[in-house]
Amino acid sequence: MRPKTLLASVAGLALGAGFTVATEAREIPALADLEGSGEDGYWEYYEVTDDDNLATFQAIVGEPGDAMANPPAEPVKIAFIYPSQDVSDFWLRNYQAMMKRLEEMGLPAVDTQYASDVGDHVIQATYTDQVEQEDFDYVVFGPTELRVQQDNIKRLIDKPDTEVIVWNFTVVPQAWGSMQPLAYLSFSHLAGALIMCDYVLENLGTEGTMALVRGIPGAIDDQRSGGFKDCVTGQSNWEVAYEHYGDFERERGYTGTQQILQAYPEVELIHNANTAMAMGSISAVQEAGSDVKVTAWGGTGDELEALRHGELWATPMRMSDDVGVATAEVVRAHVEGRTDDIPLVILGRITIVSGETGADVVDAMEREAFRYTGIGTLER
Repeated sequence: MRPKTLLASVAGLALGAGFTVATEAREIPALADLEGSGEDGYWEYYEVTDDDNLATFQAIVGEPGDAMANPPAEPVKIAFIYPSQDVSDFWLRNYQAMMKRLEEMGLPAVDTQYASDVGDHVIQATYTDQVEQEDFDYVVFGPTELRVQQDNIKRLIDKPDTEVIVWNFTVVPQAWGSMQPLAYLSFSHLAGALIMCDYVLENLGTEGTMALVRGIPGAIDDQRSGGFKDCVTGQSNWEVAYEHYGDFERERGYTGTQQILQAYPEVELIHNANTAMAMGSISAVQEAGSDVKVTAWGGTGDELEALRHGELWATPMRMSDDVGVATAEVVRAHVEGRTDDIPLVILGRITIVSGETGADVVDAMEREAFRYTGIGTLER
């Protein structure tokens, strides 16, 4: 069995000089040697990230930010293109944790947010047009789907005097070769799928029937849903009765679960690929009076509340603020001229929480996960 927790990775130490913005995309010559590796046109994080570099970043994940010795005289300008209107609070927590960490370190910043819903592919292209015409030092891009937004992200990578940071993906497009964003920051969707797989097999046994409420076809769902399904079915006699694509939306999680419960009463477990669909799934299960077990994804505030009320069986819980903290440290390292200290892909910690997890343990994990953004449902 795989380990139940993956260590976080955040960017490095607090030393350095004044602010200098690179005039071109980050170039990583070693990637040229990897042409043709990976699957589906992407490298996995472990193919492109140095373990020692990653370990250096891991040391600071839970520590307070050190004050900068020589902060820039003028604020850095940051644009956020991200689906912060999603039901999941993942995006806003990333933003809040990042800005609070920058403030804690004394690194002045001003930001402009370009918000969308998780399925608003077209509006992110429009936002890219707008940001391309503006003067930003950094663009934090949370794609609706990496494959869909890949050309838009590349346009910003190629923009002079601008650095791009990509959220929520740990796969690296081979098409970009050695010219890459400053960093990719997320939680490993595949790792979360595998530890969820192990938890199911350890606690529900090696036989059963499950259904999946999947997200938008693409890299995230391939790892979260596909990785989970392949692991469970490959290591046991579990069968998949049905797979419903819910587009990461609550309403479609609700209607998909209704269909599953009506057509496949033998289903014992419904695996959801995000918070929004899981909340819809829980509502459908409650209305039907079913005892089918429901999983979610991420350990968001809404999920933990559902867990405490016995509505959710288990979820891979992210140490939520890690990504925002890491992003702030990436910006700092770049400002201080330490780009070589930044791993190309930076991961946050994930562990399973369930109804069997002791309340004191869940509480301690929650305090660590939300150490910058606060416990409970996020105010919007």
